[in-house]
Amino acid sequence: MSTSPASPPESAFLSVSSAKGRGTLIAVTLGSGIAILDGSVVNVALKVIGTELDASLAQLQWVVNGYMLALASLVLVGGALSDRWGRKRVYLVGMGWFLVGSIACAFAQSPDQLIAMRVVQGVGAAMLTPGALAIIQSSYAPQDRGAAIGTWAGMSGIAAAIGPFVGGWIVDNASWRWIFAINVPLCLAVIGLAWWAAPESRAPAAGRFDRIGAALAVLGLGALTFAVTDATSGRTRLLVVVSGIAIAAIIAFLLVERRAPNPLLPLSLFRSRIFSAANAMTFLVYGALGVVFFVLVLQLQVAAGWSALAAGLTSLPLTIALMLFSPSAGKLATRIGPRVPMTFGPLACAVGVLLLLGAGAGTRWYDVLAGLVVFSLGLALLVSPLTTAVLAAVPDDHAGIASGINNAVARAGSLLAVAALPVVAGLSGDAYLDPIAMTSGYRISMIACAVLMAGGGITSWFGLRGHQLTTDETDRRARKMA
Repeated sequence: MSTSPASPPESAFLSVSSAKGRGTLIAVTLGSGIAILDGSVVNVALKVIGTELDASLAQLQWVVNGYMLALASLVLVGGALSDRWGRKRVYLVGMGWFLVGSIACAFAQSPDQLIAMRVVQGVGAAMLTPGALAIIQSSYAPQDRGAAIGTWAGMSGIAAAIGPFVGGWIVDNASWRWIFAINVPLCLAVIGLAWWAAPESRAPAAGRFDRIGAALAVLGLGALTFAVTDATSGRTRLLVVVSGIAIAAIIAFLLVERRAPNPLLPLSLFRSRIFSAANAMTFLVYGALGVVFFVLVLQLQVAAGWSALAAGLTSLPLTIALMLFSPSAGKLATRIGPRVPMTFGPLACAVGVLLLLGAGAGTRWYDVLAGLVVFSLGLALLVSPLTTAVLAAVPDDHAGIASGINNAVARAGSLLAVAALPVVAGLSGDAYLDPIAMTSGYRISMIACAVLMAGGGITSWFGLRGHQLTTDETDRRARKMA
């Protein structure tokens, strides 16, 4: 039986119980966690950074947005490159790039230098993030993938949740520069471990790289991300121009990809109902997720009078739930298919959001605990099966681009929702400082989030109908492709 680099024979797959299997999982989980952590850890240090570097508010916004802009605009290209040039190779290059950016951020002497190096970090994150999942999908035996993806998803969620605490502790006990400097030994450990343990895999050779498609993807996603992050700046003319560029570039990209002999984004992937439904669910759920904790933390501080640290601790149940239950949810999806957890997970999240509607003046921690627990359990139930479904719905030689698509969809949903929902709810300008206006906007936003979450569950129920993708099916796929 012949094999390809993208589809090794059964005996070549890693086991999660082997030394190299554990080493690979630690390497991709830790590396992804570092990239995700740096997306949020900077937020609590912005005031100190602004004071020390004499930065304006707009410059501080771009310290955050520069990273997200590079990550969102290049993640699709990063996924395609990992499939073509080798998942391990691109992952290592991305970690190296991220390491260089982190060192440069730690030594930045001006706001503009820091913004530029945050962009460098974002480029590295765009290369390593989809590569991590592609390594898992292509390297582990089919029966082990659900648990491996569950571990990755749980630790990634924890990394996102603990960002404010890590940043706050570093700012209180050391210089803000250590937020970036601490990445150096972690990145070196990931590079060494991945070099030793992770196997190389790639898609079969497929001709010349789609440079036109890549350029249009970067332009379209970059312009869209810029337009969303700059939506409340008041620069209407610039917003209209950039939005027009984004729409034109995305349309041109789709037209080019339909005719390209070796497309960056094979549109045939969306012929899979499970792939399309999983990404539609991702857009809805991650859009709601981005808004929930954004408005909840503000509401608890403005209307209930909580401290920033106390409000930040609301993410603790989410951290615990993801850590404890994500691997089990991944195994469950492998055993019974993703439809049930991807339906009832978002519905549970919707119930949790509705339970949080009463947060306001006089709210104590026990008043929001039930809602936070239900929401967290629902999210832990859906995250791993979602990732498993996206990767299992496509051939292994497209694992990198499939991961890149799902990452881009998740970030687009979050960015759009965070930019639009609070404004629609009346929280523009400094209205969020008024407890009455904040409470009104909070409740409208949370109801909208509950609707989005429920929509995600309904999408999964109908979109994944008849497509189980259990262990037996993924095993048959792997054997057929080998």
